[in-house]
Amino acid sequence: MNKAEKTAPDESLTTPRDTSSRLLTFIVDEAPPCGSATEIANGVFWLRFDLPMKGLDHINLWALKDGDGWVIVDTGIGNRESKAIWEKHFAQLMGGRPVNRVICTHLHPDHTGLAGWICKKFGAPLLMTRGEYFLCRLMAADTGQVAPREGINFYRKAGFTADQIELYKMRFGGFGKAITPLPHSYDRLTAGETGKINGREWRVIIGSGHSPEHACLYCPELNICLTGDQLLPNISSNVSVWPTEPEGNPLEDWISSCKHLKASLPEDVLIGPAHGLPFRGAHRRLDKLVEHHEKALTRLLEHCEQPRRATEVYSVLFRREINDSNRIMAVGESIAHLNCLKGRGLVSRRLNDAGQFTYKAKRNKAAA
Repeated sequence: MNKAEKTAPDESLTTPRDTSSRLLTFIVDEAPPCGSATEIANGVFWLRFDLPMKGLDHINLWALKDGDGWVIVDTGIGNRESKAIWEKHFAQLMGGRPVNRVICTHLHPDHTGLAGWICKKFGAPLLMTRGEYFLCRLMAADTGQVAPREGINFYRKAGFTADQIELYKMRFGGFGKAITPLPHSYDRLTAGETGKINGREWRVIIGSGHSPEHACLYCPELNICLTGDQLLPNISSNVSVWPTEPEGNPLEDWISSCKHLKASLPEDVLIGPAHGLPFRGAHRRLDKLVEHHEKALTRLLEHCEQPRRATEVYSVLFRREINDSNRIMAVGESIAHLNCLKGRGLVSRRLNDAGQFTYKAKRNKAAA
């Protein structure tokens, strides 16, 4: 870019916010408007799309020149408005040239929502990691189905009330409504794999925690990394335990992934995140993310001097109000922190008389 880089103030997308973004160098002062295309490196275009979500109102997608065609990285949510913006980009930015490949960093609908539509339109292959592709297909298959017994039991053990269980049952199966059907085959991305885009080498770096096998794309020649939700400048991505894997430890995976990403990237790399502004200062941000969660674990352990249910620990993990719109994610993240403490041998878990899990700090936690 010709514009001089600016050190921008912290403008969080949601609360709680992490003030480490004050230490980052952003490439612009303000975000471009929805529907815009901004070239942030040679042949790498930043596309900004609106999202119909409270608190997270946009997503950054990427169009990469590739010889006589283009590579798309992440596709936006599967709605009419996003399709209209893509049609404009296909005609104007891309000049009617074809999409050669569609890459999705991970399975969430704001990233995969229009992957199937774009692949079908251009006859392009879909590239994803195995874990993300198959879990996306699995969750889409739940659309229109009734909530499973395992999910109901999971949230009941977490401490949900009868009304909250009913709300979970009512909202279950909505994932597939936000995505167009994925192709029935895909090309697998693997950790450390390299491939050429526009004659330049791009390497796949895998992270976990926010999703099972999240792909980041790093180009050493351009010194840029498209990190999806694995590294954001203003917020820490949701790290949750879900009913499909109730004993999972995604927070430990997330912390390990932050350390792996730091070891894999230079400090001055330009980060293209899925939300927020492109920035430099990846090492500082990754260190802060680890510190953020470690401090939360320390607060949580102190809070569990008395037995606590997952629904009783929100106050030590979140600054925002927990309500019907964010309760599922909040309890999932609470359980992720509790499972992490349990995995480290610092808390014990038992079922109370109401059939709900409670967590209590072990007396010998200092020596654990």
